[in-house]
Amino acid sequence: MRSEDIRKRFLAFFKARGHTIIPSASLVPENDPSVLFITAGMQPLVPYLLGQKHPGGARLVGAQKCVRTQDIEEVGDNTHDTFFEMLGNWSLGDPSAPDGVGEAGYFKEETIKWSYEFLTDKKEGLGLDPARLYITVFGGDENAPRDDESVEIWKKVGIPEERIYFQGAEDNWWSPGNNGPCGPDTEIFYDVTKDGLGDMSFEEFKKADDEQKVVELWNDVFMEYEKKDGKIIGKLKQKNVDTGAGIERLAMVMQKTNNVFDTDLFLPLMEKISELSTGTDEKAKRIVADHIRTSVFIIADGVTPSNTDRGYVLRRLLRRAVRYADGLGMKEGTLPPLVDVVIEKYEDVYPGLEQKKEIIKEEVTQEALKFKKTIKKGLKKLYELGTPHFSKKEEGQPPKSFESIVSRGSGKLLFNIFSTYGFPLELSLEEIEKNRAQLKYPTLTIEQLSRIKEEFSGEMKKHQELSRSGAEQKFKGGLADASEMSVKYHTATHLLHKALRDVLGESVEQKGSNITTERLRFDFAHPQKMTDEEKQAVEDLVNKKMKENLPVKMEEMTVAEAREQGALGVFGDKYGEKVKVYSIGDFSKEICGGPHVENTSELGRFKIKKEESVSAGVRRIKAVLK
Repeated sequence: MRSEDIRKRFLAFFKARGHTIIPSASLVPENDPSVLFITAGMQPLVPYLLGQKHPGGARLVGAQKCVRTQDIEEVGDNTHDTFFEMLGNWSLGDPSAPDGVGEAGYFKEETIKWSYEFLTDKKEGLGLDPARLYITVFGGDENAPRDDESVEIWKKVGIPEERIYFQGAEDNWWSPGNNGPCGPDTEIFYDVTKDGLGDMSFEEFKKADDEQKVVELWNDVFMEYEKKDGKIIGKLKQKNVDTGAGIERLAMVMQKTNNVFDTDLFLPLMEKISELSTGTDEKAKRIVADHIRTSVFIIADGVTPSNTDRGYVLRRLLRRAVRYADGLGMKEGTLPPLVDVVIEKYEDVYPGLEQKKEIIKEEVTQEALKFKKTIKKGLKKLYELGTPHFSKKEEGQPPKSFESIVSRGSGKLLFNIFSTYGFPLELSLEEIEKNRAQLKYPTLTIEQLSRIKEEFSGEMKKHQELSRSGAEQKFKGGLADASEMSVKYHTATHLLHKALRDVLGESVEQKGSNITTERLRFDFAHPQKMTDEEKQAVEDLVNKKMKENLPVKMEEMTVAEAREQGALGVFGDKYGEKVKVYSIGDFSKEICGGPHVENTSELGRFKIKKEESVSAGVRRIKAVLK
């Protein structure tokens, strides 16, 4: 069964059970500064999991684009990838919820039953062998009791008790981070070995999981609780269900391979890489394939390479792809053709990719060229650090053995090169080894390598902690908390967007926004720097509309109706059948999830503090309300 058939069958299965099919949201979260990318299918649905009514009803199903890079070093094994599609079905409130909340919802009984049916039923589902399924369930802690109810339901559908294992919160409790809806989960694993493993003890099961002999296919999360500042503060006003099944892993078991890279989702790309390579390193090919595929989707959703935030993640992916492509002997200019292969595979699922193909290929090309220059600068600095004992007359000579680097503090030195020039640690170590081999010095010992890597990791950890704390301060009071100032700033972005289009022209298009309690940040498409006159005109227009005491109204309508009324839609591929449209008087009309003030008189005075470039063709405004 091909991946497109799995996707269609999943959506049809749950549509037949009363679910509304919703399209994927953009990989770039809307008005959520706490994360860089969508990492799970439930993220775009958080307002509805917290009680807001969804236009599609209480039962939803969809395939959501996701990006996770925390396991980037694991990419190249059998199951890890940085981009994936998460198939999911959701229930927003169960029938027993108070005040009739979510009357059409469901909870554990239906969720577990349907998960099992879709995986094992040959007519409507995937027809997998039930004898190869293993289940894990939440074992209980101070926040919630052991989930014996799920165990009994699993036994009722046909899973033997000896194949059901209790685990702690580290494995069987799901939450989106430090804040938001959360709860215990039950996970489904599948035996991918040739002959089958049979019944296993818990210890044997964990070993099989570590060795990727069993693979997690599905996760059913029962969201009953709310977390704030990393602590459970109580139960939600409604019970929710959030499920997730990665299409890559489902394709792996359906196509009887032991890894995702031999499925139809990757195979054309892997074959093209082999065609363009002289090397045979299979892991390197997988890394190139994964990183290029992810980069295509990230660029398509409006991100460009940079040294901060999402742009930095993209830059790192592309540069790793270049590095491994070089190791495979792939010639300069061979990465852009891989973009064509990715888009050809997904063009029927995400039609917008084809329209952005040339933009994506240009970004890949330019980043590869920039990295080549980075490598030259990094090598130069590496050799400078390796030759402090040379006189000026001898600067052109190679270092004798890099002994000054392979000494105390070497990991810190190499981290400085990495952080300043983007020069990877692996390249530094390779260059040191190559030089030592040429000069017949002893190779680096295991102890030396280990110490260098530990020091480098220590510096990286410090850097990440500083970045994280800076981000927490930067995003303190973001829109996700729905504070009074955040709501005001959010409303002001609508006025700013419309004012920019009025002053600069209708080519202006929102590329992102970030709200804190102190200011708004708004990214938009525009080819050149704004003049002082243009900035003043925009500022004056926003303030004029604020003084006019315009009412802010919300209506629900179809996307077609919203377009007919001239509503702006900044994340075009994410909408369901019905959307919320916010109008600010007769001035602004946008598709948006909210929340907003009731009248512009609440906003005060608008002041542009800064206008700057983010990347080619994208400008950024930072503004405050006084």
